[in-house]
Amino acid sequence: MVVRKRRKSRKLRGRTRTMGWGRVGQHRKSGSRGGFGSVGQHKHKWLWMLKYAPNWYGKHGFVNPTSRTGLVREINVGLLDEIADKLVREGKAVVEEGIVVIDATKLGFNKVTGKGKVTKRMKVIAEYITENARRKIEEAGGVVQLLE
Repeated sequence: MVVRKRRKSRKLRGRTRTMGWGRVGQHRKSGSRGGFGSVGQHKHKWLWMLKYAPNWYGKHGFVNPTSRTGLVREINVGLLDEIADKLVREGKAVVEEGIVVIDATKLGFNKVTGKGKVTKRMKVIAEYITENARRKIEEAGGVVQLLE
């Protein structure tokens, strides 16, 4: 049988009252932990921090404020094609001369991207549209209208 040497009982050799930790109070309370959470990472846990969390302090990278750039909410033309009938039933889209008119801005999207297949004739109204999406809509006999 293999002897496991890293067992707790290996630390408890001798079965004395303190198990080799000295006075009774030592190694018992939270003071042996060095504080709660990330306390002491600039003091007594500095070497631990250098070894295991070297990027703990300082700022890293740049976050572009969305208030300046604006948030891009996009939807694929394939998804618009799939939900076109549902949008007409709910009154969120209109059928004019056999073409489904979908206003993406009223649905909460400002960009139409080109993933998916387009099988229906659609008129898509959006702020931005990719070239791939425009090509797919126009190949299916639809129209693209950009908002200014």
